Amino acid sequence: MLKNRVKQVAEPKGYTMTKLARETGVSFNTIKRLWKNPNLGGNVDTLNRIAKVLNVSFNDLLEEIPDD
Repeated sequence: MLKNRVKQVAEPKGYTMTKLARETGVSFNTIKRLWKNPNLGGNVDTLNRIAKVLNVSFNDLLEEIPDD
C-alpha cells in the first residue's frame, strides 16, 4: 500500500494547504484530501505538480507501507 507524504514534505518547507493549492494550481479540496488523509493516493499529474512546487521528486511524496 502506498501512503502519500504531502503534508510531511510540505509543512517543513513552510507550505500550508492554501499556499500549496495556490502555487500548484491544484484545487484546495484536493490538497485538503491529500493533507488530511495520507492513505489517499493522488493522480500522477497532481502529485507531479506538487512535487515540482516543493522541489522534490515524485517518489518523495510516497511511502510504501507493508500490507498486514
